[in-house]
Amino acid sequence: MPENIPSKPRLTLGPVLFNWRPEKLRDFYFRIADEADVDTVCVGEVVCSKRSPFIAPHLPEILDRLAASGKEVVLSTLALVMSKREMDQIAELSGADGWLVEANDVSAAALAAGRPFAVGPLVNVYNEGTLAHLERLGAVRVCLPAELSAAAIATLAGGAAAEIEVQAFGRLPLAISARCYAARARNLAKDSCQYVCADDPDGMVVDTLDDEPFLAVNGTQTMSYHYVSLLAELDALRAGGVRRFRLWPQDVDMVGVAGLFRETLAGAVDPAAAAARLGALCPGADFANGYVHGREGHAMVEADG
Repeated sequence: MPENIPSKPRLTLGPVLFNWRPEKLRDFYFRIADEADVDTVCVGEVVCSKRSPFIAPHLPEILDRLAASGKEVVLSTLALVMSKREMDQIAELSGADGWLVEANDVSAAALAAGRPFAVGPLVNVYNEGTLAHLERLGAVRVCLPAELSAAAIATLAGGAAAEIEVQAFGRLPLAISARCYAARARNLAKDSCQYVCADDPDGMVVDTLDDEPFLAVNGTQTMSYHYVSLLAELDALRAGGVRRFRLWPQDVDMVGVAGLFRETLAGAVDPAAAAARLGALCPGADFANGYVHGREGHAMVEADG
């Protein structure tokens, strides 16, 4: 292994972005705690605060189970804050003793200032100045936005004091809105949405006028239709200074996905063979890696270029 590649890359499981039923979400995290080969698990409602009360009764046992398994637990905040109540929730999280908080909005970063915190990929960290500002506030880990190329990632990682994390698997969170697309698609108002986003455990696919799948909708969130897969790019990104890789939970066998990424990082499986196995773990999924190659995000760039 080249000397400039960190010897112990880490895997982070991002927070579940979808509105899974409370019991399903609880059982998912229990299995992650007991079986998944990941170093860090992020927990928390990122997309819509209306979902929070449903999982709140299960949170203590989820956090205890994850912590008891030896995994680092990170509390993720909302990506769009629109009310005092939501701001109060973030302030409460930011003051939670013993837990690292992941800020997914600049207001959360401001509230966490003065103590160590992580920065989620929905905060726009595209240049060295923004990264340095967040580090001065106390950021010790930054998960970069999806649109950055490998060259841009290496530039940021090369001068970073914080750990740099890259999104390596799953549907990419691209944007967040005050409008609920899932409700509007069913002719419902956001305030009376009936939580219809729960009907789409992997997001609702959006087609173009030519009936080509284009994006996915998750309540108020716009996501990529394709699953990003950076199995073939892991070593190059590590050589560029990336120390962590994020796996986004999808409605598939995430224990198997995490194990496959761990094997690939360890050199125990060839990336091409790993890609075939990933396809079997995610039936029906289309994969992409375009952004990291400086291409359109939906492109899949093969190893031969």
